This record gives sequence, structure tokens and C-alpha cells, in this order.
Amino acid sequence: MSILILFACIVTLILLITWGKVSTFLAFLLVSIVAALLLGMPMHDLPKAISKGLGDTLGSLVIIIVLGAMLGKLVAFSGAAQKIAGVLKHTFGYKYVTWAMSITGFIVGIPLFYNVGFVLLIPIIFSVAANYKLPLVYVGLPMLASLSVMHGFVPPHPSAMALAIQFHADLVRTFLYGILVAIPAIVLAGPIFALTLRRMQGKPTLVFPDAQVADGEPPGIGISLFSALLPVLIIGTAHIVAGLCAVGSPLQTMTSFIAEPIIAMVFTICIATYTLGIAMGKRLSTVMTIYADAVKDIAMILLIIGSAGIMKQVFLETGVSTTLAANLQGLNLPPLLLAWLITAVLRLCLGSATVAGLTAAGIVYPLLTHGSVNPSLMVLAVGAGSLFCSHVNDTSFWLFKEYFGLSMKQTFLSWSLMETLVSIIGLIGILLLNLIIK
Repeated sequence: MSILILFACIVTLILLITWGKVSTFLAFLLVSIVAALLLGMPMHDLPKAISKGLGDTLGSLVIIIVLGAMLGKLVAFSGAAQKIAGVLKHTFGYKYVTWAMSITGFIVGIPLFYNVGFVLLIPIIFSVAANYKLPLVYVGLPMLASLSVMHGFVPPHPSAMALAIQFHADLVRTFLYGILVAIPAIVLAGPIFALTLRRMQGKPTLVFPDAQVADGEPPGIGISLFSALLPVLIIGTAHIVAGLCAVGSPLQTMTSFIAEPIIAMVFTICIATYTLGIAMGKRLSTVMTIYADAVKDIAMILLIIGSAGIMKQVFLETGVSTTLAANLQGLNLPPLLLAWLITAVLRLCLGSATVAGLTAAGIVYPLLTHGSVNPSLMVLAVGAGSLFCSHVNDTSFWLFKEYFGLSMKQTFLSWSLMETLVSIIGLIGILLLNLIIK
């Protein structure tokens, strides 16, 4: 009976978001409360479960996501992203332009959220296509494939970060495994797949936005790359140094402290405020305004992540997670494949990759406690499933269609197929990685 209630609640959640157009945050909250009552949770325990689910999920996550959003906004506003794209375009030239676009999306995609990166890089795609007289889809799809993969697989992006926290996965391992899985997915679904689209011509009618760059000269390529990749450099370097030091030594203690994601992001923001802000002639008040706008951009994402944590907590405290785990184990599917499949189905129903991943977290969480599953790979499996087959209920589908001036058929054959390839190639990479690291 409890399993039927759980699936009825998931269906209700999907209908509220897709058909009823209810705010995703409110839909999660309402369904979680109803689920708790139907599953027999005492009323006096429900407020505690809501507070615990919200607090445990956001407690260690909100600072990292907020600081990551601030860094991404500053990278965009300062012109660093455009500088990286321009240098790579001139370095690779006409013959390898799609590879230049992929690498740009890969680098810029580490600090930038997908929607911000999309709007920011669209002018570059149009400019490159016009300069080289190449089809927009051929030039643009590799870059957007990179952005999508980084958004779905790699912390500090909201969904991947939230999943890593909920699954108690090591962030450094998750990032490294994510990069290993991301590279073949980007290559095959980006430049290689784009070769089949060289004859696809769109009829763009929309005026694309100008690049979001403040007045003044953009930063140099060295500062641009350094600032965009700074969180990775700090955490990676600190982990390497900590591993080489004697256990318990002052240097090992200090570097382990710096390697903590929250501390690394604090250092990153302090440094980037100077390198991309004050050093470029911006007033400190201007940089703070950029940061304030970044927080506004991700406020709803934080609420959605927190409300998804409430649902997971309800499932755990009512015992339905344990029952579900026993039933899922009976399917005789590898846990990573099962997690990908459940998330892919939710993605088809819900549209949003972030919401699909967070919804799946509460369902697949029991798989971690009933089998020897690597938590980092579970994060990636859910992330890969959340990218599966973007279609008409996904805002990114319409962004791509309208900006590139494509028909519905063309959008399915380009964007939707690319997202499907990314998801399946990612899954294959995750399963192979699982065999290697066991």
C-alpha cells in the first residue's frame, strides 16, 4: 500500500507541475505534506521532518551554490567568458571551429549555470557562424552540448551539488569522475554529432542579446581562465598537497581546511572580486550589485532543492524508502542503471533536468543503503538520466528552437537527439567507470 501511495504522490507532483502549472516549490511542499499524512506520519512529527529535510539539504549546500552563482555572474559580466571564446575561436580556426566551441562551453560551463551560459554565448555562436559562413546549428550545438553536460554532471551546479550532498558523495571524486564521463559525452554528442547537421539550415527571426559585458576593456585570457577555473584549482591543489603531507601536520591540517568546498569558494570570491572586478576598474559597489543580482537568479532554485529534501526526508522517516528499496532490488537491474532509468522517466514527464534529478534523489536514495554502490557514480547516473531526451515540456528545447529558427522536426533531430546521446553516452561511461574502480 505504501508503494502505491508513493507513486500516486509522484504522479500528483508531475501533474501539478506540468498540467496545473503550480510553482515547483509549492508542489513539492504540498505533495510532501500529503504523502506524510497518507503514509501514517504523526502530525506532531511533520513540522520536524519538514525542518530537518529542508535544513539538512540546504545547510551545507546554500553557501556553495550562492557563491558559485556569484562567480558565474562576475565571469559573465566582466567579459571573461567572451574572451575565452574569442581566443579559442582564433586559435582553432575554421577547420576545427566546432572543437573550439566545445572547449569554450566546457570551460565556461564550470562556473556558469546553463541558462546564463546559453544567453551569454548565443552572440558568439551567431558571430562565428556569420564570419565562417557556417550553419548556426553546426556551430552552436557543440558549445551547448558542453554547457548541458557540465550543468547535469558536475558540481558546483545546483542539481549535481544537491545530489552529492544527499548521497554523501565525496565532492572531489564526484567532480573528477564527472569530468571523465563528460569528455567523451561532449566529444561524441558535440563536434562528432554536429557533422551530421552541416546541412541543417534555420531561419532565425529573433534578435539575439548583446554580450553582457560592462564598460571597459575585458580581462586578458590568462586572468579569464584563472578566474573561471579558480575553484577547481584551489580544491585540486589543496587536496594534492594535503595528500603529500604527514597526517596531522600543520600543513596537512591547513590544506585540508582550504580544500573544503565552502572555504575554497570563499577564497575564490575574494580573489575573483579583485581579478575580474577591482583590477578591471570596477567599483566594489558595482561588483556587489552583480553578486546581489546573482542571488536573485538562484533564489527559486534553492527553494526547489530544499523542498525536494523535504520529500526525501518524508520518504525516509515513514519507512517507504526501505520498502521501495526491497522492491527495486527485485528488478535485478544494476543500481546505477536503475537510477538512470527512473530519472530519465521523470525527465520525460517533468521537463526540467534539475527537478527530475532532485525528484529522483528521494526515490533512488535507498539503493545506496542496500548494495555496494559508489555514491559519486550514483550522482552521475542521476545526472545523466536528468538530461535524457529534452522535448516540448523543457524550456531549453524552446530556447534552442526559437534562437536558431528551427522547425519542430529540426529541433527534435538536433537538440533532442543531442541530449539523448549525452545521456546514454554518459550512462555507458558511468557503467564502465564502475567496473574499473570496483
